[in-house]
Amino acid sequence: MSDNQDLIRVNANVSITVSTLQAIVANAKKRAGKDERGIYRVDTADAVNDMITKFLLDHDFETYAMDESNYGLK
Repeated sequence: MSDNQDLIRVNANVSITVSTLQAIVANAKKRAGKDERGIYRVDTADAVNDMITKFLLDHDFETYAMDESNYGLK
């Protein structure tokens, strides 16, 4: 993620596939590893947040959001 941008946290409902969520949870658990009691200590909601935030920054969501043609008519 970019260290030279001001970021704010926006809570939003985002639709993702079940398989995407399963992949994020599985990979977050692998990275965190088990503690001494064999329990994974990972906040999967934070993992989803981190993945989506990284994706939006890496794929220039700011430019996408500034383009009025990306907004559907209601």
